[in-house]
Amino acid sequence: MRQRKKHDFLTDVELELMSHLWDLGRGSVRDVLGCLVPERKLAYTSAATILRIMEQKGFVRSDMQGKSLIYVPLLAKDTYQAKTLRDLSDKLFDGTPATLVARLVDDTGMSEQALEEIRALLDRRLRDDPAE
Repeated sequence: MRQRKKHDFLTDVELELMSHLWDLGRGSVRDVLGCLVPERKLAYTSAATILRIMEQKGFVRSDMQGKSLIYVPLLAKDTYQAKTLRDLSDKLFDGTPATLVARLVDDTGMSEQALEEIRALLDRRLRDDPAE
């Protein structure tokens, strides 16, 4: 089995900052910190270090604007979601997406509306798939 590289995926705190950066499109350390809930007491220096590490890993780039570094995501959110979901499917569901989806829809906490939305997505995908 291929060993996953440490820099292939974001850590929890990196993902938290990256989610805000995706929402912002681009931003300084202060911009990203401003998106955190007040109870999330993350120091400026810690956030700056985390963003710098994310840049070293290739998830973001920084551009100097005045005296501030402005961080820009290099990876689209949907691309990262797809990559992470594939990894989860491979590791936890033996590489069978149907098992992953079955586990998801068997969740008794899922509302009927959510199930209908999933059905509509599947119907649209089957209807639009040229491989059929």
